[in-house]
Amino acid sequence: MKAVVVSDFGDPGVLKYVDRKLPEIGPGQVLIRVTATSVNFADIMSRQGRYHSGAKPPFVPGLDAAGIIEKTGSEVQHLRPGQRVIALLKQGSYSEYVTADQDLTFPIPDHMDFEQAAACPTVSFTSYKLLADVARLSPGETVLIHAAAGGIGTTAVQLAKILGAGQVIGTVGSDGKKQIVRDAGADAVINYRKEDFAEEVNSLTGSKGADVILDSVSGEVAEKSLTCLAMYGRLVNFGNAGGAAGHFKTTDLHASCRAVLGFSLGTTIRNRPDALRDAADHLFHYFEGGRLNMKVGRHYPLKEAAQAQEWMESRQSTGKILLDVQN
Repeated sequence: MKAVVVSDFGDPGVLKYVDRKLPEIGPGQVLIRVTATSVNFADIMSRQGRYHSGAKPPFVPGLDAAGIIEKTGSEVQHLRPGQRVIALLKQGSYSEYVTADQDLTFPIPDHMDFEQAAACPTVSFTSYKLLADVARLSPGETVLIHAAAGGIGTTAVQLAKILGAGQVIGTVGSDGKKQIVRDAGADAVINYRKEDFAEEVNSLTGSKGADVILDSVSGEVAEKSLTCLAMYGRLVNFGNAGGAAGHFKTTDLHASCRAVLGFSLGTTIRNRPDALRDAADHLFHYFEGGRLNMKVGRHYPLKEAAQAQEWMESRQSTGKILLDVQN
């Protein structure tokens, strides 16, 4: 089979399109013929050697896949060959075939096409967990979403509305990205390069601040977010795209009853996969009802994975980037 391998830590040039042996499944696993897989920022962090608990070269990157089950292990009970599925993986989706644990493999609804299916796993599961389970969003609350034009951003905007947010505000790095965030359902969009996002959020909320803030950037963005976080608000960090850590003081939290929380889908996949079943049930319900729609920005063939990652790193991308595996 064909796969893309990280030959060494470095720039996109270390991604090599190679031949590899077909993977073998364990008793509780399935073999999936991949139709498409998505590009996530974690893939770039892994390629650079900056992802927590990341693999060492050579390895196949990628966290999720959509495809058709080819074979099931002896202990697999509720899945069968021929089913169309999505799967969350510990690693290795830039490949024509992948193995996946049965607990992390989910049959997709009949009406759902493979583009929507391939775009949804990492970003929709992450967005749902962030809003519903970690931040515990309540109806009527205000949500601020950083990097709102990306895959998680456009998905989180939609889910915040579905879960009852009263106001959803997004931040972007250019005016050209504003419309895609508005199209996803945001009530306001702020270009943080031109405007002070904290001042704007406080103005939009009558000086109250946002009740929930989703931050994948960290560093100064996380620190500044605290200045527009409402009393009893929850700042949820789920990434470090900016490359620097954010720093907080305990005195910023206890008197205002605010919280700084963290989440990693990868950690949850490895340690609490059972916690994702409820998310899958809710998400497929939203997809079937037409309330949730994945925003896909670009497609690339698998062999052009380097170009796909370059596009994501350029900060010009919007929505999800997909790698088409089966031509």
